Amino acid sequence: MYSLYFTALKSLAVKETHRYLRIWVQTLVPPVITTSLYFIIFGNLIGGRIGQMAGFSYMEFIVPGLIMMSAITSSYSNVSSSFFSQKFQKNIEELLIAPVPTHVIILGFITGGLGRSLMVGTIVSAISLFFVPLHVYSWGIVIITLLMTAILFSLAGLLNGIFAQSFDDVSIVPTFVLQPLTYLGGVFYSISMLPIFWQRVSRINPIVYMISGFRYGFLGVKDVPIGVSLGILVLFIAVLYGVCWHLIEKGRGLRS
Repeated sequence: MYSLYFTALKSLAVKETHRYLRIWVQTLVPPVITTSLYFIIFGNLIGGRIGQMAGFSYMEFIVPGLIMMSAITSSYSNVSSSFFSQKFQKNIEELLIAPVPTHVIILGFITGGLGRSLMVGTIVSAISLFFVPLHVYSWGIVIITLLMTAILFSLAGLLNGIFAQSFDDVSIVPTFVLQPLTYLGGVFYSISMLPIFWQRVSRINPIVYMISGFRYGFLGVKDVPIGVSLGILVLFIAVLYGVCWHLIEKGRGLRS
């Protein structure tokens, strides 16, 4: 029985991987170009005037945030667009009637989002080497934070795909929710620079904890304790996984 489940998971994961690799010009190239422009504009042109932040050059300070931003966007968009496309084309019904647990379906989509996120993050990291030397304070924290963040936003993308009723619904959340939260999550600044009131407001933003943890892995500096950052990630992953599992089990928005 478990071998059949593994085969189903492998098939779905391979399908999702082939999907974003087949259209790599649309899935891998745009985030790399966008992030490269951030490196040039904010790092080279503006960074020299800003000076150092937390003992590092401005370019070195923003690189972890830019890598995390590209990873977040990639994992979210991959799963949300893929799941909704299958729902729109009625292919999702084949998965729902297949003799596999809901956990296998969720893990299959997560694998696709995780793979694309790691690939984009790796490419962006390689490009950053043209601008700044590589600083890694803790490889363990870097890897754990990146993996957990990619899983979290893959689940968030899955949730978006479940509720979406049109392709416009798939793009609304990234444009009006995800992108503002990312920019206000400390990618280009440390929240310690803000007034006390706005520091407290910023802590409501969950992306602050992810970027802080990832930056700590690279530079050893943080806005919030690393234990809190990892705890927030675990909590959100557990909650979103439970919600996605419940919705798929009940067929919410999936069965016409």
